[in-house]
Amino acid sequence: MYVAVKGGERAIEAAHDWLGRARRGAPDVPELGVAQIREQLALAVNRVMGEGSLYDPDLAALAIKQARGDLIEAVFLIRAYRTTLPRFGASRPVDTGAMACVRRISATFKDAPGGQVLGPTFDYTHRLIDFALAAEGAAPAPAPAPAEAPAAPMPHITGFLNRDGLIEAETPTDAIPPDLTREPVEFPAPRALRLQALARADEGFTLGMAYSTQRGYGRTHAFVGELRIGLVEVELDIPELGFAVVVGRIELTECETVNQFKGSRTELPQFTRGYGLVFGQAERKAISMSLVDRAMRWRELGEEDTGAPAQDQEFVVMHGDNIQATGFLEHIKLPHYVDFQAELELIRRLRAEAEANAAAMASEAAE
Repeated sequence: MYVAVKGGERAIEAAHDWLGRARRGAPDVPELGVAQIREQLALAVNRVMGEGSLYDPDLAALAIKQARGDLIEAVFLIRAYRTTLPRFGASRPVDTGAMACVRRISATFKDAPGGQVLGPTFDYTHRLIDFALAAEGAAPAPAPAPAEAPAAPMPHITGFLNRDGLIEAETPTDAIPPDLTREPVEFPAPRALRLQALARADEGFTLGMAYSTQRGYGRTHAFVGELRIGLVEVELDIPELGFAVVVGRIELTECETVNQFKGSRTELPQFTRGYGLVFGQAERKAISMSLVDRAMRWRELGEEDTGAPAQDQEFVVMHGDNIQATGFLEHIKLPHYVDFQAELELIRRLRAEAEANAAAMASEAAE
């Protein structure tokens, strides 16, 4: 028998009101502002922008505030808002080679042209709680302002390997890549679509898949050829003008990994590439993305399928989307009274039949 939720709209409205008051917290504590979140929780903002597929730091900060810090809920809000936006056109591919880098490192070449630029990084911190941050009212030193003009371009590290033919060459294409948000996914999926899925995928899931390749489930041994973070210009072609204009600048993290490859019948032994590109400063995500990208390329490189999860396109693409996963997982907490009553009646019937059979067997044994 179906039992309806009592209270209806009044109960839901009260729950929403309670949620709003819980989000605000103690009224004697100053309310957290969107600008504070944007400036002081920038890495969380970057993750929400990346997984939400919408570059807008203010909007991402607002979503984090509304979601009480639940980043997946904030991503959900951003994606829902994104579906309401009109599309005026498509920008040109960004030129990461002209990136104004605030951070640029390589694990393969120590003395790369342009140098190693450490930038803002946790890499060399001691991971000790800094209790001085609990002191309110202290005046910290101002952060360096982002570059307003492109710095001298830093060549990509893989270009040096490519010059000597030691790494697979990237083949430029003018083909328009498929749009994951508008077209259904079909497998095997092209690399452009797989990269889109990885860029939108949950960071924790992507990290787990990448870690699995390092533990042997995928047989890839990668070096970070280059990790760079900085600002790039976004250009849009204006048909009325006949040329492209710069419509803005965005911060990106790009990672290129260098991977072993023993060669094939048609290819000499050489290095192969893994690639990651995400919004904002998101190093862990970009590196993870590049490792999983390389793992999924086993078929096109003529490698053996080891059955590793990271090599399975369908497994990675269909399970990496945290919004789809959240919706499917969290729907089970909503009313399922009819379904459960059906299962309950089935269990009762099976138990009754089993007890009747047991009684009949006991009676036969007694005779």
